[in-house]
Amino acid sequence: MTTQASNRSYRYPDNSQVPYYNGNLMHVGGNANYYMQQNHDDIHYLSSDDGSQTSNFRTQGFQEQYCTLDSSSADCVYPANSSASSQSISGSPLSQQEIHSDHGYGSSPSTSCVTQVPDFDATLRDLENMMFGPDSDISSDNSLLSATTLDQNNWKELLGINTGDLKQVIIACGRAVDENACYMDALISELRQLVSVSGEPMQRLGAYMLEGIVARLSFTGHALYKSLKCKEPTSSELMSYMHLLYEICPFFKFGYMSANGAIAEAVKGENFIHIIDFQIAQGSQWITMIQALAARPGRRPHLRITGIDDSNSAHARGGGLNIVGQRLHNVAQSCGLSFEFNAVPAASHEVMFGHLAVRPGEAIAVNFAYQLHHTPDESVGIENHRDRILRMVKSLSPRVVTLVEQEANTNTAPFFLRYMETLDYYTAMFESIDVARPRDDKQRISAEQHCVARDIVNLIACEGAERVERHEPFGKWRARLAMAGFRPYPLSPVVNSTIKTLLDSYHTYYRLEGETVSFILAGKTESWLYLLPGADISNFGRS
Repeated sequence: MTTQASNRSYRYPDNSQVPYYNGNLMHVGGNANYYMQQNHDDIHYLSSDDGSQTSNFRTQGFQEQYCTLDSSSADCVYPANSSASSQSISGSPLSQQEIHSDHGYGSSPSTSCVTQVPDFDATLRDLENMMFGPDSDISSDNSLLSATTLDQNNWKELLGINTGDLKQVIIACGRAVDENACYMDALISELRQLVSVSGEPMQRLGAYMLEGIVARLSFTGHALYKSLKCKEPTSSELMSYMHLLYEICPFFKFGYMSANGAIAEAVKGENFIHIIDFQIAQGSQWITMIQALAARPGRRPHLRITGIDDSNSAHARGGGLNIVGQRLHNVAQSCGLSFEFNAVPAASHEVMFGHLAVRPGEAIAVNFAYQLHHTPDESVGIENHRDRILRMVKSLSPRVVTLVEQEANTNTAPFFLRYMETLDYYTAMFESIDVARPRDDKQRISAEQHCVARDIVNLIACEGAERVERHEPFGKWRARLAMAGFRPYPLSPVVNSTIKTLLDSYHTYYRLEGETVSFILAGKTESWLYLLPGADISNFGRS
C-alpha cells in the first residue's frame, strides 16, 4: 500500500520522550479499539486503562525482595528509584534489528487462549464455599488470606488446571489478578515452581510474566520497568545483548531489511535524499543504505539523515546522537558519498516541524521502525500524539513512509486481554530464540533479561502514561493512516522484487500481500511492514 503523511512529540512523567511522521508509509503491525474511562478515585486500588481495579494486595514475601529469575542473581532487590539503563528490543535499540484483534478494522483474529479458561465466576464461588462456608460474606479484604489452606489438588481441579501444565497456570494467574481472586497467592506460588530462565520457551516467558504480576500487585511496575536488572550491564554488554537478539529474532531483521528495500526503490534516481528516522538508536540500519547509494551507477546523490531519539538509547550507545552522526559520517566518507546528519535529541511526541529542517527539492523518506507504538494516543492523555505525528508527516509529502510494527493488541485492551496478547506474542518470540541458542547460554539469558523482560513487565504491571508498550493491530494502524490523509496503494512489482531478494533466507516465514509484507512465525503474524508512497509520486497515494 502506498500513501502520504505529517510531524510532532510527547513527554512521559519521567521526562522520557517519543517522536512523529508524515509521508509514504510501510507497514509491519497490529490493532486495538478498547477506549474505556480510567478510574483513579481510590488510592487502595490499581486502575487499569479499561477502568477495572485491582485491590492493593501484596503477596507474602513480595514486599521487599522479589526476583523470579531462576539464576545466580535471583536474590537481587530492585530499587524503586533506579534510573533506566536498558533499551527494549522492540524500541529498535539496534536500529536494524493475538488474542482479540479489532475485527471492525479488518484485522484477523488470532488464536485465543481465553476460550480455554473455565468459568471462573462459578469456580470462585466453589472455592469460597470450601474455604469459608456457603454463608460467608466474602469481602475484597479476604484476598489477603492465604489460599494455601485449600488442598492443592482440589483448587487445581476446580480451576481446570492439569498438574504441571504451565500455560494453564500462567493463564489462571492472569485471570486471578484481573479478578483479585482469593486463590491468587496459591497460583503465584504454583507458578514459581514451574518457571525458569534457562528452561523451555514457556518456562522462560512464564518467569518474566510472573515478574510482571508481582510488580503489578506491589505497585512497583514502573520502577521495575525502568530498573529491571540483577546486574547493571555496561554499554558494551547491552549492545552485545541487543545485537544478539537482532541476529536470533528473524522478524526484527526482516522489518529493517524490508524498510530499506522500499526506501531505496522510492528514492531511486534522486540527487538529494533526506531520510527522517524517528528512532535512530545506533544508526546501524543506514550503513547498508549508504553503501548502496554510493554504489549507484552515475552521479552519486547527497544524503541527509535526520536522527530522532530520546535519552533511553544513550546508555547503549555510550553517549548522545553525535556518536551516531560520526559513525555514519565515517561510513559515508569511506564510500565517497556526500553526507549530512541532523540530530534531534527528543522523544517522537516532542518533535515539531522545525526540528526536521526540510529543504526544497529533497526526496523525503520517513522511517517508523518498531517505534510508533511508543507514542501515546488519546487513551493516555488529552493530546493524541500518535495521530498528530501521522498528520505532520503527511504534510511533508514524503516519497515513502515505512511503518514496521509488531502484530499485537495491547494499547487499550482490558488487562486480561492484554495479558493474553502478551502471552501469545512472546510465546512465538521465545520459541524462535530457542531454535537459535542453547537454553543455558548465558548470553541468551542476559539478552532476554535486559532487552525483553522490561517490555513484558511494562505490559503487565503498568497502567496509564507509565505503560509505554502500546501495540496496535494492523487494522487500527490502517484506520489511523486513513484519518491522517494517507491513501493506500499496492506495493510496486519493483518493490516486491527488492523485498523478495532481501528476504530469500526467510522464504518460509514472510508473505507479500498488496500493500503489506508480513512476517510469520508458528502460523502467527509477528510483525509487518506497511508502505505508503508520497503525494508527489504520480498516481501514488495522492490525498
